[in-house]
Amino acid sequence: MQPTSRPASTSTRPAASPHPRTHLNQVNTQTKLLDTVHGRILCIADIRGRLSALNDLAREANAKAVIHTGDFGFFETSSLERINDRTLRHLTMYSPLIATAQRNHLLSPDNTPATIRSTVDISLISEFRLLLSGQIKLQIPVFTVWGACEDVLILEKFRSGAYAIDNLHVVDEATTRCLDVGGVKLRLLGLGGALVPHKMFDNGDGNATVAGGQGTMWTTALQIGELVDTAQRVFDPSETRLLVTHASPGREGIIAQLALVLKADLTISAGLHFRYATSYNEFSVQGDLDGFRHKLLVGKEGFDKVWDSVKNQVDNVIDEHQRILLDKALSVIERIPQAQAQSGAPPTATGEEPAWKNCWNWNLCDAAYGFLVLDIKEGRISAELKSQGFNYAYRRTATPGTVVHTPNSTNSSLPNTAGNLPTKGSTPAQMEKPASPMPKEVKSPLAAVSPIVPATPKEGTSSLPHTKTNGTPTGPSSDKAEKERQKRREKKEKKERAERETKEKDSTEEMAETSASPVEPPSTQSKSGKETPVSDEVAKAPTPDVLEAGLKSPTTDSAGTRTPTSRRTYKQSWTLFVRLQVPANEAELREFFGGEQSGIVRVSYPHTVQGRGQKIAYVEFGDEEAMKGGLEKNNENINESPVEIKIATDKEDRGGPRSGPRGRGRGGFAARGFAAAGLTGKGRGTNGEARGSSENGKTGDAAA
Repeated sequence: MQPTSRPASTSTRPAASPHPRTHLNQVNTQTKLLDTVHGRILCIADIRGRLSALNDLAREANAKAVIHTGDFGFFETSSLERINDRTLRHLTMYSPLIATAQRNHLLSPDNTPATIRSTVDISLISEFRLLLSGQIKLQIPVFTVWGACEDVLILEKFRSGAYAIDNLHVVDEATTRCLDVGGVKLRLLGLGGALVPHKMFDNGDGNATVAGGQGTMWTTALQIGELVDTAQRVFDPSETRLLVTHASPGREGIIAQLALVLKADLTISAGLHFRYATSYNEFSVQGDLDGFRHKLLVGKEGFDKVWDSVKNQVDNVIDEHQRILLDKALSVIERIPQAQAQSGAPPTATGEEPAWKNCWNWNLCDAAYGFLVLDIKEGRISAELKSQGFNYAYRRTATPGTVVHTPNSTNSSLPNTAGNLPTKGSTPAQMEKPASPMPKEVKSPLAAVSPIVPATPKEGTSSLPHTKTNGTPTGPSSDKAEKERQKRREKKEKKERAERETKEKDSTEEMAETSASPVEPPSTQSKSGKETPVSDEVAKAPTPDVLEAGLKSPTTDSAGTRTPTSRRTYKQSWTLFVRLQVPANEAELREFFGGEQSGIVRVSYPHTVQGRGQKIAYVEFGDEEAMKGGLEKNNENINESPVEIKIATDKEDRGGPRSGPRGRGRGGFAARGFAAAGLTGKGRGTNGEARGSSENGKTGDAAA
């Protein structure tokens, strides 16, 4: 029994035995028959005192019962004087019974805790007094545990029988319910309170195993021990076990260990204040069993640190019955699945924990944002999740023009957006607000692709050029950079002009780029190794967000890592290479392939030596089927001579060294054309030798 000399605030103060000795062989349990054919159970979290909404939510979900995971709103008028200032501010911040304008006024930095306390009355915190008086009636059974913000004295009144409300069932460590619905016997086991390891041996203002004070409640070691004892007494292999907790087993290793000991098939929890419910199985989110074990070991280590510091004190003050419950709680802490066996071992040798794959978990969002419905029919339990969802509407108003282009810096890093991310202490109200716009000046990776504006120098660095008030660099470095930019622009314009002329003349280069292989994007580097400058339009375009820059360039259609500056669009080409024994003009070729019905869109001849006949040609078709039809003409006669036809290849695949007829030239395309036509045997190389071979053994141009 508790010694009278020990103060109530000590962390090792266990209260009197939780129940009389006559209760040791009894469990507060009952079975409620909901529906033997089909039933729906509404699961919600953190109703936060807005109890009038329970009936509305149940009606919307067509539910036959409600399971609630804590922060129910167990407060009455006398509770206000027991709530400390910090908890009262927290309740004011999250209460759904307070209008937004009034909440903002109450939480203004100008208002002191005394101002909040003098303004807030119980009607702004909870409707429990209306439920207790009968002004609000629950239409269907509601099963709840207590949460982190409740009045412990009200829970004590429920446990003693002083308070009783129709259809309201507080599921605690000594109370369990079995719901017979849809062919499933669903056993409810509940654990209330926040999990605070350093308070697990402190009852606060509570008696027996329940603990709390100053408007908050937490879980104790004896509470866990008695829940294990209750579960063992009512164990029935024909039942499906559902563990209802306020703390999440996904985050708290001790709660996950408790689920293992209780042989829970399902768990429902809250306490994370997400905007969307989470549905998961440990096997689905952990890479292996060792990952699951690690979470349990972390929880065990946290408990062991507290236990080692208070063990001797606790041993001196607990009674015989409390010793039994404590031993059961310690057995939960020691419940660590065996490590996986070495690879190659048979499945039976791994000692794999069944709950690792068989237990399913839900962590709920607050009732103001969504709920879970368990639909039970023909022995199956299915789940329906509903939520307001994630709010991305603010992005519709975000435009790239709101971000200013930053001078280039090849060492640019991602912008610091830490100020826009929710911190550990962020409130749901803060997390609900859309992220602030990005800073106007962002260092963008695009600057490395478009080196147009010289980097802005840092202040106090004498080696960098001085800047005017508008940020424009001046001095010799600026003049040199300007000349370099002008030189690049001229080179760019010359290149684009050459491409236009080549296209108009249907040159050989154009035919190569529109052959059977996909068009290659122009290189972003010149032969000198320097980056190809972009056009003025690109330079003047606003720089988008850094993340968007990695996905797509704002000025081209490329999504590659190196954005091409050419605006030529890709065009699929189906082209045949034709080798003729005797020359044939375009009209003869079109007639040979079938005239207008052949699907030919273009006939091109590569440049040849002046005076030679046109004996090779490229015939482009409108689609693949037309090209295949033309390919069937291979070895047929035109002008009484057979024709060789095959699918055209990309220019890099047509063989031959990259040298023109005189050893220099334009990349060897014409030379390959001669080789393909069989004309290189009589031609002369650079030294006047036959082009088929040379003295050093290197091969000459290959046939196409």
